[in-house]
Amino acid sequence: MSERRDTLETFENKYPDRDYQIEIVAPEFTSVCPKTGQPDFATLTITYVPAERCVELKSLKFYLQSFRNDGIFYENVTNQIVDDLVAILQPRRIKIAAAFSPRGGITETVTVEHAAER
Repeated sequence: MSERRDTLETFENKYPDRDYQIEIVAPEFTSVCPKTGQPDFATLTITYVPAERCVELKSLKFYLQSFRNDGIFYENVTNQIVDDLVAILQPRRIKIAAAFSPRGGITETVTVEHAAER
């Protein structure tokens, strides 16, 4: 398990037999372009249906802030976040839409989805 993933904390889902959706919006996500070294800004929308565990929000905030100085492509960071959340939560379903701010007149949204096998 990565040191970054260790930042994430969970708590027990008191309703594991019920499908319900949790949506978390993080409008201040930042990382760094690995080609130019310029900062990248995004709004992350994390939507998941929990199974046994839910993510604790303060730990999620610190986890997301840990990317602030990383040179990483949009696609890679979005997939890494999904992989880390799936590893600690094992949710029924999870979807992350990372809507990056314009750079050079171009915007990009990366959407990654994962569904548990039943």
